[in-house]
Amino acid sequence: YAYLDACVLAGAPLGTAAIEMAGFGGRFRLDTPTRFALAGTPMRAMLDGAPLVWNAAHVASAGAILEIGAAASGVYGYLLPGGGIATETVLGGRGYHRIAGLGQPLAAGDRLPVASSPDIPPMRLPEAARAAGPVRVMPGPQTALFSKEIRARFEATSFTRSSRANRQGVRFDQDGAPFAAGAQLQQVSDFISEGDIQMTGDGTPFVLLADCQTMGGYPRIGTVLPADLPRIAQALPGDEMRFHFVTLEEAEAAWQSEDALLKERRKRLEPLTRDPRQIGDLLSYELIGKPIGLDGG
Repeated sequence: YAYLDACVLAGAPLGTAAIEMAGFGGRFRLDTPTRFALAGTPMRAMLDGAPLVWNAAHVASAGAILEIGAAASGVYGYLLPGGGIATETVLGGRGYHRIAGLGQPLAAGDRLPVASSPDIPPMRLPEAARAAGPVRVMPGPQTALFSKEIRARFEATSFTRSSRANRQGVRFDQDGAPFAAGAQLQQVSDFISEGDIQMTGDGTPFVLLADCQTMGGYPRIGTVLPADLPRIAQALPGDEMRFHFVTLEEAEAAWQSEDALLKERRKRLEPLTRDPRQIGDLLSYELIGKPIGLDGG
Protein backbone atom coordinates (compact mmCIF):
# COMPACT_ATOMS: atom_id res chain seq x y z
CA TYR A 1 0.00 0.00 0.00
CA ALA A 2 2.94 2.37 0.65
CA TYR A 3 4.04 1.83 -2.94
CA LEU A 4 0.51 2.69 -4.11
CA ASP A 5 0.77 5.92 -2.12
CA ALA A 6 4.04 6.79 -3.87
CA CYS A 7 2.51 6.22 -7.30
CA VAL A 8 -0.51 8.41 -6.48
CA LEU A 9 1.69 11.22 -5.16
CA ALA A 10 3.93 11.10 -8.23
CA GLY A 11 1.02 10.81 -10.67
CA ALA A 12 2.61 7.61 -11.94
CA PRO A 13 0.88 4.41 -13.07
CA LEU A 14 1.24 1.16 -11.15
CA GLY A 15 4.30 -0.72 -12.29
CA THR A 16 6.48 2.40 -12.20
CA ALA A 17 9.86 1.46 -10.71
CA ALA A 18 10.57 3.06 -7.32
CA ILE A 19 13.29 2.67 -4.70
CA GLU A 20 12.29 0.53 -1.74
CA MET A 21 14.08 1.45 1.47
CA ALA A 22 14.08 -1.09 4.31
CA GLY A 23 14.73 0.58 7.64
CA PHE A 24 16.85 3.43 6.32
CA GLY A 25 17.27 5.50 3.18
CA GLY A 26 20.46 7.02 1.80
CA ARG A 27 21.97 10.10 0.20
CA PHE A 28 20.91 10.92 -3.35
CA ARG A 29 22.07 13.62 -5.74
CA LEU A 30 19.47 14.74 -8.28
CA ASP A 31 21.35 15.75 -11.42
CA THR A 32 18.35 17.37 -13.12
CA PRO A 33 15.24 19.21 -11.87
CA THR A 34 13.16 16.37 -10.45
CA ARG A 35 9.79 15.78 -8.88
CA PHE A 36 9.82 12.93 -6.39
CA ALA A 37 7.45 11.24 -3.96
CA LEU A 38 8.16 9.93 -0.46
CA ALA A 39 5.77 7.38 1.03
CA GLY A 40 5.54 4.51 3.46
CA THR A 41 6.86 4.38 6.98
CA PRO A 42 8.03 7.89 7.98
CA MET A 43 11.75 8.55 7.62
CA ARG A 44 13.72 11.69 8.39
CA ALA A 45 14.18 13.44 5.02
CA MET A 46 16.14 16.58 4.13
CA LEU A 47 16.52 18.37 0.79
CA ASP A 48 19.64 20.55 0.76
CA GLY A 49 19.44 20.64 4.53
CA ALA A 50 15.76 21.65 4.73
CA PRO A 51 13.32 19.16 6.30
CA LEU A 52 10.71 17.55 4.07
CA VAL A 53 7.16 16.44 4.76
CA TRP A 54 6.74 12.65 4.44
CA ASN A 55 3.91 11.06 2.42
CA ALA A 56 4.22 13.91 -0.03
CA ALA A 57 5.62 14.86 -3.43
CA HIS A 58 8.34 17.50 -3.72
CA VAL A 59 10.32 19.38 -6.36
CA ALA A 60 14.13 19.56 -6.42
CA SER A 61 16.42 21.70 -8.56
CA ALA A 62 19.39 20.30 -10.47
CA GLY A 63 22.23 19.34 -8.17
CA ALA A 64 20.07 19.09 -5.06
CA ILE A 65 21.01 16.59 -2.35
CA LEU A 66 18.26 14.43 -0.87
CA GLU A 67 19.11 12.73 2.43
CA ILE A 68 16.83 10.08 3.93
CA GLY A 69 17.62 8.74 7.39
CA ALA A 70 16.32 5.89 9.50
CA ALA A 71 12.68 4.91 9.80
CA ALA A 72 10.89 6.40 12.77
CA SER A 73 8.43 3.51 12.89
CA GLY A 74 7.77 0.57 10.65
CA VAL A 75 10.13 -0.90 8.07
CA TYR A 76 9.51 0.03 4.42
CA GLY A 77 9.61 3.48 2.85
CA TYR A 78 9.53 4.39 -0.85
CA LEU A 79 11.24 7.00 -3.00
CA LEU A 80 9.74 7.44 -6.45
CA PRO A 81 11.78 9.97 -8.47
CA GLY A 82 10.31 11.61 -11.57
CA GLY A 83 8.37 9.17 -13.71
CA GLY A 84 10.20 6.25 -12.15
CA ILE A 85 13.54 4.50 -12.52
CA ALA A 86 14.24 3.97 -16.25
CA THR A 87 16.78 1.15 -16.22
CA GLU A 88 16.59 -1.69 -18.75
CA THR A 89 13.89 -4.25 -18.02
CA VAL A 90 14.64 -7.90 -17.25
CA LEU A 91 11.77 -10.33 -17.82
CA GLY A 92 9.45 -7.33 -17.93
CA GLY A 93 10.57 -5.76 -14.65
CA ARG A 94 13.22 -3.49 -13.15
CA GLY A 95 13.22 -4.82 -9.60
CA TYR A 96 15.74 -6.76 -7.56
CA HIS A 97 14.81 -10.32 -6.62
CA ARG A 98 17.61 -11.94 -4.65
CA ILE A 99 16.35 -15.52 -4.72
CA ALA A 100 15.76 -15.54 -8.47
CA GLY A 101 19.04 -13.73 -9.14
CA LEU A 102 17.32 -10.88 -10.99
CA GLY A 103 18.55 -7.31 -10.82
CA GLN A 104 20.77 -6.00 -8.05
CA PRO A 105 20.43 -3.94 -4.89
CA LEU A 106 21.53 -0.32 -4.94
CA ALA A 107 25.14 0.37 -3.96
CA ALA A 108 27.07 3.54 -3.21
CA GLY A 109 27.96 5.39 -6.38
CA ASP A 110 25.21 3.89 -8.56
CA ARG A 111 23.71 6.21 -11.18
CA LEU A 112 20.05 5.68 -12.03
CA PRO A 113 18.30 7.10 -15.10
CA VAL A 114 14.95 8.69 -14.26
CA ALA A 115 11.99 8.98 -16.63
CA SER A 116 10.29 12.35 -17.07
CA SER A 117 7.45 13.05 -14.68
CA PRO A 118 4.05 14.67 -15.20
CA ASP A 119 3.94 18.40 -14.53
CA ILE A 120 1.83 18.38 -11.38
CA PRO A 121 2.06 20.57 -8.26
CA PRO A 122 3.52 19.15 -5.03
CA MET A 123 0.86 17.22 -3.13
CA ARG A 124 0.56 15.44 0.19
CA LEU A 125 -1.44 12.41 1.22
CA PRO A 126 -2.84 12.64 4.77
CA GLU A 127 -2.38 9.41 6.65
CA ALA A 128 -5.51 7.27 6.81
CA ALA A 129 -6.74 5.88 10.10
CA ARG A 130 -4.67 2.89 11.09
CA ALA A 131 -6.39 -0.44 11.50
CA ALA A 132 -6.65 -1.73 15.06
CA GLY A 133 -7.49 -5.06 16.59
CA PRO A 134 -6.45 -8.54 15.51
CA VAL A 135 -5.08 -9.26 12.05
CA ARG A 136 -7.82 -10.89 9.99
CA VAL A 137 -7.21 -14.38 8.61
CA MET A 138 -9.38 -16.28 6.15
CA PRO A 139 -9.47 -20.10 6.14
CA GLY A 140 -7.70 -21.98 3.39
CA PRO A 141 -7.44 -25.46 1.93
CA GLN A 142 -5.34 -26.73 4.87
CA THR A 143 -7.04 -24.97 7.78
CA ALA A 144 -9.00 -28.11 8.64
CA LEU A 145 -5.72 -29.98 9.23
CA PHE A 146 -5.52 -28.04 12.49
CA SER A 147 -7.93 -29.12 15.21
CA LYS A 148 -10.61 -26.75 16.55
CA GLU A 149 -8.64 -26.55 19.79
CA ILE A 150 -5.44 -25.53 17.96
CA ARG A 151 -7.30 -22.90 15.91
CA ALA A 152 -8.97 -21.48 19.04
CA ARG A 153 -5.62 -21.28 20.84
CA PHE A 154 -4.08 -19.64 17.77
CA GLU A 155 -6.71 -16.88 17.92
CA ALA A 156 -6.30 -16.46 21.69
CA THR A 157 -2.49 -16.17 21.56
CA SER A 158 -0.59 -12.87 21.59
CA PHE A 159 2.37 -13.21 19.22
CA THR A 160 5.58 -11.18 19.08
CA ARG A 161 7.12 -10.20 15.76
CA SER A 162 10.52 -11.90 15.63
CA SER A 163 13.77 -10.36 14.42
CA ARG A 164 13.79 -13.12 11.81
CA ALA A 165 12.08 -11.40 8.90
CA ASN A 166 12.70 -10.30 5.32
CA ARG A 167 10.73 -9.87 2.11
CA GLN A 168 10.03 -13.63 2.09
CA GLY A 169 8.21 -13.70 5.39
CA VAL A 170 7.98 -12.79 9.06
CA ARG A 171 8.25 -15.15 12.01
CA PHE A 172 5.97 -14.72 15.04
CA ASP A 173 7.01 -16.08 18.44
CA GLN A 174 5.01 -17.02 21.55
CA ASP A 175 5.69 -18.77 24.84
CA GLY A 176 3.08 -21.53 24.68
CA ALA A 177 2.89 -24.93 23.03
CA PRO A 178 3.52 -25.20 19.27
CA PHE A 179 0.70 -25.14 16.71
CA ALA A 180 1.05 -28.52 15.06
CA ALA A 181 -1.23 -29.89 12.39
CA GLY A 182 -2.10 -33.49 11.77
CA ALA A 183 0.76 -35.17 9.88
CA GLN A 184 2.79 -31.96 10.31
CA LEU A 185 5.83 -33.18 8.36
CA GLN A 186 4.05 -35.46 5.89
CA GLN A 187 2.39 -32.86 3.66
CA VAL A 188 2.87 -32.95 -0.08
CA SER A 189 4.27 -29.66 -1.41
CA ASP A 190 1.48 -27.40 -2.55
CA PHE A 191 1.06 -23.88 -3.95
CA ILE A 192 1.62 -21.04 -1.50
CA SER A 193 1.15 -17.31 -1.84
CA GLU A 194 1.69 -13.99 -0.10
CA GLY A 195 -0.25 -13.79 3.16
CA ASP A 196 -0.25 -17.53 3.88
CA ILE A 197 0.57 -18.49 7.47
CA GLN A 198 2.84 -21.51 7.37
CA MET A 199 3.51 -23.60 10.46
CA THR A 200 7.10 -24.80 10.34
CA GLY A 201 8.24 -28.17 11.64
CA ASP A 202 8.42 -26.87 15.21
CA GLY A 203 4.91 -25.38 15.00
CA THR A 204 6.02 -21.74 14.70
CA PRO A 205 4.00 -19.46 12.40
CA PHE A 206 5.58 -17.58 9.49
CA VAL A 207 3.50 -15.08 7.53
CA LEU A 208 4.68 -15.10 3.91
CA LEU A 209 5.37 -11.82 2.11
CA ALA A 210 6.01 -10.58 -1.43
CA ASP A 211 9.17 -12.59 -2.17
CA CYS A 212 7.89 -15.93 -0.87
CA GLN A 213 8.49 -19.08 -2.84
CA THR A 214 5.67 -20.50 -4.97
CA MET A 215 5.62 -24.04 -3.50
CA GLY A 216 5.92 -25.29 0.04
CA GLY A 217 5.31 -28.33 2.22
CA TYR A 218 4.55 -26.79 5.59
CA PRO A 219 0.82 -26.74 6.44
CA ARG A 220 -0.96 -23.37 6.30
CA ILE A 221 -3.44 -22.51 9.03
CA GLY A 222 -4.90 -19.65 6.97
CA THR A 223 -4.15 -16.55 4.93
CA VAL A 224 -3.90 -12.94 6.12
CA LEU A 225 -6.33 -10.65 4.28
CA PRO A 226 -4.60 -8.37 1.74
CA ALA A 227 -5.99 -5.33 3.57
CA ASP A 228 -4.16 -6.38 6.77
CA LEU A 229 -0.94 -7.68 5.23
CA PRO A 230 0.78 -4.24 5.32
CA ARG A 231 0.51 -4.40 9.12
CA ILE A 232 2.63 -7.56 9.01
CA ALA A 233 5.19 -6.13 6.58
CA GLN A 234 5.61 -2.88 8.54
CA ALA A 235 5.73 -4.50 12.00
CA LEU A 236 8.92 -4.00 14.03
CA PRO A 237 10.69 -6.67 16.08
CA GLY A 238 8.92 -6.92 19.41
CA ASP A 239 5.56 -5.69 18.14
CA GLU A 240 2.67 -7.76 19.47
CA MET A 241 -0.14 -9.05 17.27
CA ARG A 242 -3.10 -11.35 17.46
CA PHE A 243 -4.94 -13.14 14.66
CA HIS A 244 -8.66 -13.64 14.11
CA PHE A 245 -10.41 -15.95 11.64
CA VAL A 246 -13.10 -14.45 9.42
CA THR A 247 -15.45 -16.15 6.99
CA LEU A 248 -14.82 -16.20 3.26
CA GLU A 249 -17.80 -13.86 2.89
CA GLU A 250 -16.22 -11.37 5.29
CA ALA A 251 -12.90 -11.66 3.48
CA GLU A 252 -14.58 -11.01 0.15
CA ALA A 253 -16.36 -7.94 1.54
CA ALA A 254 -13.03 -6.51 2.78
CA TRP A 255 -11.26 -6.96 -0.56
CA GLN A 256 -10.59 -3.92 -2.76
CA SER A 257 -9.23 -3.89 -6.29
CA GLU A 258 -6.13 -1.87 -7.15
CA ASP A 259 -8.35 0.57 -9.05
CA ALA A 260 -10.49 1.11 -5.97
CA LEU A 261 -7.44 1.58 -3.75
CA LEU A 262 -5.96 4.14 -6.15
CA LYS A 263 -9.27 6.00 -6.46
CA GLU A 264 -9.61 6.24 -2.68
CA ARG A 265 -6.09 7.64 -2.36
CA ARG A 266 -6.54 10.19 -5.12
CA LYS A 267 -9.58 11.55 -3.29
CA ARG A 268 -7.44 12.17 -0.20
CA LEU A 269 -4.73 14.14 -2.04
CA GLU A 270 -4.35 17.76 -1.03
CA PRO A 271 -1.92 20.55 -2.02
CA LEU A 272 1.34 20.59 -0.11
CA THR A 273 1.77 23.85 1.76
CA ARG A 274 5.40 24.97 1.48
CA ASP A 275 7.29 27.57 3.49
CA PRO A 276 8.63 30.17 0.98
CA ARG A 277 11.78 30.47 3.09
CA GLN A 278 12.52 26.80 2.38
CA ILE A 279 11.71 26.74 -1.36
CA GLY A 280 15.00 26.75 -3.21
CA ASP A 281 13.29 26.88 -6.61
CA LEU A 282 10.91 29.73 -5.68
CA LEU A 283 12.01 32.00 -8.55
CA SER A 284 11.15 29.33 -11.11
CA TYR A 285 7.45 29.75 -10.31
CA GLU A 286 7.34 33.27 -11.88
CA LEU A 287 4.99 34.54 -9.22
CA ILE A 288 5.45 38.10 -10.54
CA GLY A 289 5.02 38.37 -14.29
CA LYS A 290 4.82 42.18 -14.63
CA PRO A 291 4.81 45.27 -12.43
CA ILE A 292 1.70 45.78 -10.36
CA GLY A 293 -0.20 48.92 -11.35
CA LEU A 294 -1.70 51.07 -8.63
CA ASP A 295 -4.53 53.46 -9.35
CA GLY A 296 -5.59 56.39 -7.24
CA GLY A 297 -8.63 54.74 -5.83
